[in-house]
Amino acid sequence: MEQIIVFGVIVFTLIMFIIGKVRYEFTSMLGLLILIFTGVLNAEEALSGFSHPAVITVTSVLVISSSIIKSGVIEKLVVVLNGRTESAKVKVAGLMLVTAFLSAFMNNVGALALILPVAMRIAKDSKLSPSGFLMPVAFASLLGGMVTLIGTPPNLIVSNFRNTTLGEPFGFFNFAPVGLVMVFIGVGLTLILGSKLIPDRKSGDEDGIFNIGEYLSEIVITKESKMVGKTIRDFYDIYKLEIEVLSIIRNKHNIVVPHANEVLLPGDELIIKTDSLELTDLIKRTETSLKGAKLDFLESVPLLKSDEFNLVEVVLREDSLLIGRTALEVKLRNRYNVNLVAVSRRGAIEVERLKSFRFQAGDVLLLQAPVSILQDVYRKLSCLPLAERSVNIDTKIKRTDQYLPLTLFLIGIILTTAGIFPVQISFFAVAVILVLFKFMTPREFYDAIEWPTVLLLATLLPLGGAFQKSGASTTIAGILTGLSSILPPSITIAILMVIAMIMTNLIGNYATAVLMSPIAVSLASSMGVSSDPLLMGVCIACSSAFLTPIGHQSNMLVMGPGGYKFTDYWRLGLPLCILIIVIGTPLLLFLWPL
Repeated sequence: MEQIIVFGVIVFTLIMFIIGKVRYEFTSMLGLLILIFTGVLNAEEALSGFSHPAVITVTSVLVISSSIIKSGVIEKLVVVLNGRTESAKVKVAGLMLVTAFLSAFMNNVGALALILPVAMRIAKDSKLSPSGFLMPVAFASLLGGMVTLIGTPPNLIVSNFRNTTLGEPFGFFNFAPVGLVMVFIGVGLTLILGSKLIPDRKSGDEDGIFNIGEYLSEIVITKESKMVGKTIRDFYDIYKLEIEVLSIIRNKHNIVVPHANEVLLPGDELIIKTDSLELTDLIKRTETSLKGAKLDFLESVPLLKSDEFNLVEVVLREDSLLIGRTALEVKLRNRYNVNLVAVSRRGAIEVERLKSFRFQAGDVLLLQAPVSILQDVYRKLSCLPLAERSVNIDTKIKRTDQYLPLTLFLIGIILTTAGIFPVQISFFAVAVILVLFKFMTPREFYDAIEWPTVLLLATLLPLGGAFQKSGASTTIAGILTGLSSILPPSITIAILMVIAMIMTNLIGNYATAVLMSPIAVSLASSMGVSSDPLLMGVCIACSSAFLTPIGHQSNMLVMGPGGYKFTDYWRLGLPLCILIIVIGTPLLLFLWPL
């Protein structure tokens, strides 16, 4: 009976993950509650995930990664990527290798966040479409995760499962021999076939994703206008006009993002965003004068920027508070002091009716925001900037302290590799020391932690325990064992990896690692062989989310900026997955004999 319940919960969870109507972590929590109410897990077993070593390690790595980014050390490294070489392939290779290196030691999305603006700048300077750079960079962030124990959470999940069943986890660099080969396979395939397999999404505007000039109009408040002495708010309060005033030019002085209570004076020139019908109504009812129905984009941008305000393009992450909501519901202008100018979804630009536009992960937003709070806006809205950030190290940080996070991180790696402390203790200590040494504030500590990721991981891990406890993993392993009796071990491992790859591209790598780890161990036990090559195969497959944009957040984040369609990913991803299986399987058996 327990097996039926567990299988039912797993099927329900997988279907909900694929549909995507409910956030992953809440679906996982619901599945966990079902297992508790049905008696499959007791309260202690159900909540054990919150103290699981993988959860502690992931949380610590997020904090350490944030501190290293804050120090500016990594940004000093990535600026060298935008060199003067004319070869696009050399630039792509450089971007991929640096991304993979960073991803091996920090969060995949964190590595992508550092490289994404650099890739956009290189594409612009090279007068090439960003689509030729962004998919390779996203794939490289996944490939880099294969190299070390902390490269990606599935490695930690599988390693801790090995520790539970066999009494010893994988070492920090045990993944490197296979992972490095996979990185070079990915880079090589991209250089050889990338130009043929990655779609070339040409942008009509070389200066950015958005060309909003045709949606901006310039009106003049004449002496006869009914708006003289009125406020910006009165456009709606009195005339019910849905317009957005982005800038006021008064006596040759530019007022960017004027307050709603700003009083309008004769001679004011207003840069407004509205559609043609609303503009016609505005002119007639308020007796203002139209100066320019359509502004050239290059002319309009300076009018929307100043020393205090800037236009920025950002891409929304999956955990953004904007997802599923509108700008009106979130109160972007009032709560965050941000103007939403335009949105691009998979290359289609939306400028009108933005108040009712519901955001999705991967949407690219054009925002008008104060320069002084840009970093705070990125953090609060969980979005990544698409403009290259300058190396701007906090002046409060002493030059000698800039290398403190990196130094402590390296010490943590050494302690873990030497076997002095387990990885969760070493990195947890580093995270705490960073706060005690006042390199990070408590607020920065908490902000660095991606709580949806922590909740998802902590609630999925007990599901894996129920999967093994109920014997469900043994049942599935028995089916695969039947195949192994007529097939060589290499084919059996390849089949296991194919199943894990398919699951990863549909439901994500966390859930796949949780479900496939007990199956791999049960299958190895039934075959009477070592479970190590099978577990390593699961790790490699869990990082092979190259077929769909929903397989990993890195893929989703580049979808909007690159103008990719859902079906674009498998064109390069499928050959890469095939190569990983064809080369990876014998390599696993060579390095981890049965």
